[in-house]
Amino acid sequence: MKISLSWLRQYAACNKTSEEIATILTDTGLEVEGLEVVETVPGGLKGLVIGEVLSTAQHENADRLKVTQVNIGTETPLQIVCGAPNVATGQKVVVATVGATLHPSNGEPFKIKESVIRGIASSGMICAEDEIGLGEGHDGIMVLDANAKVGTLAATYFEVENEEIIEIGLTPNRADGMSHYGVARDLVAALVAKGEHATLQMPEIKAIENNTTKFDVIVESKDACPRYAGVTLSNIKVAPSPKWLQNRLRSIGLSPINNVVDVTNFVNHELAQPLHAFDLAKVAGNKIVVKTGLTDVSFTTLDGVERKLHQDDLMICNANEPMCIAGVFGGEKSGVSETTTDIFLESAYFNPISVRKTAKRHGLNTDASFRFERGIDPNITIQALTRAANLLQEIAGASVSSSVVDIYPNPIADFEVSFNYDNCNRLIGSELSEAQIDNILEALDIKIIKKEGRDLKLQVPAYRVDVQREVDIIEEVLRIHGFNQVAIPSQLRSAIQYAVKPNKEKVKNLIADHFVANGMIEIMSNSLTKSSYDKLDAGVNEQRHVSMLNPLSSELDVLRQSLLFSGLEAILYNNNRRQLDLKLFEFGKVYHNFESGIEESEELIMLFTGKKEQELWSNGNDKTSVFDAKTMVVQLIQKLGLNKNLQSGNSKHAALTSGSCITIAKKKVADYGAVKPTILKALGIKQDVQVAIVYWETVLDLLHMNRVKYAEVAKFPEMRRDLSLLINEEISFEQIEQAARKQERKLLKEVSLFDVYKGKNLDTGKKSYAVSFVFRDENKTLNDGQIDKVMQKITSQLQKEFDATLR
Repeated sequence: MKISLSWLRQYAACNKTSEEIATILTDTGLEVEGLEVVETVPGGLKGLVIGEVLSTAQHENADRLKVTQVNIGTETPLQIVCGAPNVATGQKVVVATVGATLHPSNGEPFKIKESVIRGIASSGMICAEDEIGLGEGHDGIMVLDANAKVGTLAATYFEVENEEIIEIGLTPNRADGMSHYGVARDLVAALVAKGEHATLQMPEIKAIENNTTKFDVIVESKDACPRYAGVTLSNIKVAPSPKWLQNRLRSIGLSPINNVVDVTNFVNHELAQPLHAFDLAKVAGNKIVVKTGLTDVSFTTLDGVERKLHQDDLMICNANEPMCIAGVFGGEKSGVSETTTDIFLESAYFNPISVRKTAKRHGLNTDASFRFERGIDPNITIQALTRAANLLQEIAGASVSSSVVDIYPNPIADFEVSFNYDNCNRLIGSELSEAQIDNILEALDIKIIKKEGRDLKLQVPAYRVDVQREVDIIEEVLRIHGFNQVAIPSQLRSAIQYAVKPNKEKVKNLIADHFVANGMIEIMSNSLTKSSYDKLDAGVNEQRHVSMLNPLSSELDVLRQSLLFSGLEAILYNNNRRQLDLKLFEFGKVYHNFESGIEESEELIMLFTGKKEQELWSNGNDKTSVFDAKTMVVQLIQKLGLNKNLQSGNSKHAALTSGSCITIAKKKVADYGAVKPTILKALGIKQDVQVAIVYWETVLDLLHMNRVKYAEVAKFPEMRRDLSLLINEEISFEQIEQAARKQERKLLKEVSLFDVYKGKNLDTGKKSYAVSFVFRDENKTLNDGQIDKVMQKITSQLQKEFDATLR
C-alpha cells in the first residue's frame, strides 16, 4: 500500500523526516518496505514550456503537416512542423524543446532532437496530453487557457510536484491502517507515547444540508449489508479534477479519470471508506435495491467483461436490473460519464465475508474489495459520504438534492475488553506506568469506561476487528510503546529438555546438507495447487482432494496430494528462463481426504533434468537418467544406516514410466523413474524429467533399524576379482549382488557394476554385465587360493540361479 508523506502530514502534524517516519511506522507494525521520491508526472515535464502559436502555414510537401512559428519567450520564435489537425494561430500550447525527454502515457520515453521533416527544419514539438503523460487524449495538441503565460515552465503551469512515497506491507489483520488517516493515527500515537509533540487532525468536514426530497432505498439483504447510506447530488459538471487532486492520486499510482470518480478514490485512500457514484439518469425507477439471489443473471462490469452472477452475490440494483457488484466492482451501464449531471453517491458497510467470497468467485481484486474484505469502520460511513459531498460541491459545482439515506437497523457495537495493568507489564517484560498505558490507549481511540484499582474495562472501536482480547490490547500497547524499548534482561533462564530420538529436524537437515553438497538445490513451494491435475492420471485422486472453502484462485483451490506437480512447475519456470540443467529437491506435506478424516504426511521429492554435469571441456554431455534419481535415494538410505535390508522392485506409481521402487524390511520407502511424457506435455515441459519420491515418514519410522557402525581403517589389503556375465535382460544387478552375498558373507565387502552392454553381437533378450567383487579379511592377508575358491562358488551360483555364462 502506497502512502504519500505530504498527504500523510495533513493529518499528522509533526516535524519528523521521511526516514524517521518510516522507522516509527515499521516499529509500530506498519512495516515500510520502501521509500522513494516519485514525480506526479513521469519525467517532471522537464524541458517543456508554454508557448503561443504565432502563425501556421501549409507544409509544401505534405498535406497533413503544417509549419508553425511558436513563441516560447525567447528572442527568436521556434519553427516547428506539426501534424495535429487542430493547431491554429493564437493558441497557447505545450512545447517540448530540443533535448527534452518525453514520457508518453503509453509507450517508451523518447528524446526531442533537431530534425528535418519532408525537407523543412523543425526545432521542437507541440504536444498532445498523452505524449507528455498528462492523460490519454490524442485527438490533437493540448490547447491551454488563453491566460497562460508564454515562457512559463510546464512543470510550474501544471503544478507538478515531487512526492515522497512510502510502501507499507500491510498485514491482513491491520484493517485500521488501510488509509492515510489510519496510518497517521499510528504515527501520532507512537510520537505521543515517546513524549513528543504531535497532533492528529481529521480533515475538515462540513455538514451538508438535507433536502426535503427523499430517495427510495431498500435493503433486502441486511446480513450482507448491515449499513447502507447515500445522497443524491445535482448540477454536477463532470470535468478533469483540479491539479492538487490529480497529483494526490498520481502520487500513489492511481490515474485521474474525472472529478467525480477522483473524489471517490481520494476519500477511499484518505479514510478507508470505499464510495460509489451512480449516474442518476440510469437508476431506473429512481430506486436503489440491495439484494442477493440473482442466480445465473449476466452482468457486465466496468472492464467490459460479462459475468454470471451467483445467488450469494450481493448486488446494488435499480428498479429493473443490477448496477453494481456490492463492494467489488461497478457495472458498465451505471457509471459516471461526461454527460452525467446528477448522481447517487453510495457509502456503505458490507459484510467482509460476503465481499471476500464474491471477489474470489469472480477473480476480482479492487481497491474497494481490498478494504471491505478486511473490515472497514462501520461508523465512518456518513462522515466519508459527507466528506465526498463537500469536495464535489467545491470542485464540481454539485448541490445536494435529497436527504441523506442511512439504513442501519442493527448498529455494530464497539468491543468491550477487560484489561489489567499488571498483566500488561508481565507480558511485555517492562514496567510501564498507568499514565503511559492510558496515553497509548487514548491515542488509539480505546476508551477507558471503568477503572477499579488495577483492572480496567475498555471500549475498543468497531474498526479494530483484530483487538478483542486482553492480549490484543497488550500487543497494541507494546507496539506503540516500542519493542525496542523493552530492555534485554541480565539473566536468561531456560529449561533443560531431553531431545526426542530420532530428532526429525536434525535428520532432515542432515539429508538436505548431503543433497546440497552433491550439487542439488532445495525448493519450497506452495501447498496449494490446482485440482485439474487429477485429470492427468498421475495418481492424484479427485475423491481425495482437500478443497479450499474460499480459494484464492482457480489455480490454488486444493491442497496438494503430491509434491510432483509443484516440482514440475519449478522446472517449467526455470526452463522458461533458459535454466535447463536442474537437480532439485523438496521436503513438503501432502494431504488426502479420506472418509475417516484428512490425512497429512510428509514426503521428499528429487527431480533431475538436463545435463548431468556442468558444461565444461573436461565433462561429457551425458543427460541425467533414472539412475541419478536412484543413486540419491540409495545414498540417503546409506547416510541413515538403513541399507542392510534394502531391496529393489517394480513400481506401480501412476506418474512414472517403467518406474522402480525401493523397500526396506518390506516397507516401500521410495518410487523412482521417468515422468510420463503425457504429463510433461500437459505442463509444457519439453525435456525428460527423472524423479524420486521418498515417503519420508516411513523412512523416519525405520530409523530404529539404524546400523551405522564405526571401524578402524583396514590393516590388511583387499583383493578384487571381475566377472563379465552374459545374462537375461530381466535380471537386475540387485539380484546378482544378493546371490553373491549368500555365498560369502564374511570376506565379500563390496559388489559393483562397472559396465553394461546391450546390442550388437549379443542374442536378443541378452545383456552383458561387468561386475567387480572386493574381498578382505580383517585379521590376515588373503591369498589367491582363498579368493579363487570363493569366486568358484559365486560363479556356480550365478550360473545355476540366473543361467549366467562367462564371456
